[in-house]
Amino acid sequence: MNEITKPPQGFDSGTTSGYDVEEVRKDFPILSREIYGKPLVYLDSAASAQKPRRVIDAMVTSMTEEYSNVHRGVHWLSATATTRFEAARKTVQRFINAREDREIVFTRSATEAVNLVASSWGRTNLREGDEIVISQMEHHANIVPWQMLRTEKGIVLKIVPIDEAGTLLMDEYEKLLGPKTKLVALSHMSNALGTINPVKDIVRIAHDKGIPVLIDGCQGITHLGVDVQDLGADFYVFSGHKLYGPTGIGVLYGRAEILEGMPPYQGGGDMIARVTFEETTFKGIPHRFEAGTPAIVEVIGLGAALEYLMELGLDRVAAHERDLLAYATAQLLEIPGLRIYGTSPDKASIVSFTLGDAHPHDIGTIIDRAGIAVRAGHHCAQPLMDFYNVPATARASFALYNTFGEVDALVASLHRVREIFG
Repeated sequence: MNEITKPPQGFDSGTTSGYDVEEVRKDFPILSREIYGKPLVYLDSAASAQKPRRVIDAMVTSMTEEYSNVHRGVHWLSATATTRFEAARKTVQRFINAREDREIVFTRSATEAVNLVASSWGRTNLREGDEIVISQMEHHANIVPWQMLRTEKGIVLKIVPIDEAGTLLMDEYEKLLGPKTKLVALSHMSNALGTINPVKDIVRIAHDKGIPVLIDGCQGITHLGVDVQDLGADFYVFSGHKLYGPTGIGVLYGRAEILEGMPPYQGGGDMIARVTFEETTFKGIPHRFEAGTPAIVEVIGLGAALEYLMELGLDRVAAHERDLLAYATAQLLEIPGLRIYGTSPDKASIVSFTLGDAHPHDIGTIIDRAGIAVRAGHHCAQPLMDFYNVPATARASFALYNTFGEVDALVASLHRVREIFG
């Protein structure tokens, strides 16, 4: 075990439970490269995770050996591509334990999945004065679509507050639910703080009042594993690129009985049963929501990524990431002038911080010269930055391929930032 992966005393490398981070790293070609002559330390997986060879190979094979449009053709290539495409849908179903594969709708992103619900379910079911409950920690993708619907329909947004640690105030959440509340839309895990919200309780409380729930699972599904039947959420959205799959593909899970009552989001090819100039009849779910030629190669890549994760074992991955987070938090707090945002006792794999007078963009630029990649900015969570009265933070996010040695490299580079800014 080399120095970059050697665990510190008191932390388990994961090998005793069959999880060997050194072997895992070999699956990711990009991790062997250097940046400015230094080993790449990639700590930006919350923005977009790197891709294992299995995903790359599956997509290359699709493009070089099996590519054709899906659902329409009777020739071998089309039939093969369709089989691979729909097999990936079943893989998603299995990954989140949905009841049926027709509850899995492919979108371009989690953002489009939220917009689909807002445009289809929202326009059908919401009236002026109806209320949607969101939280102070939401990503813009779970704020802006509802604001656009507010402009169009005259609905009202209610905001669940958080405390200084970044924990959702559940008593206040419950107080916001009333007779006009028609939807709760909350994140499973904050992309800026790492806070894990108690989604089962969130869903139970809302359902007790007859209110449906949408969960933004972009971060949660990556680190926690998800059983949508156990959670009970009516909608659950996530993106492929944070799950070690490609960009350009997202997923909307919706309970079949709800999806069946929703009109199509877009019109075009492949989502229709029959078209005349007088009228159009639409296919059933999920295809009525997948107009046009889909992201065929990306769907196949997503399926490969989920198979890879299930083989690694989500519990063992989560245990490794918890150790990394605990170690990183302890090490970072030893740096004078460093403040961590998001100290909820229930959090995962994300550390957002500021350091003295150094702007987060300066932090990111300086440590980049050491080969270290972190995110710097508002993380598409500007209302949350306003709550903490900061324009931005630096964010280190840990994934299944990160090591304790990489944490040490981050800490050393931040000491260099501190020296520069005094």
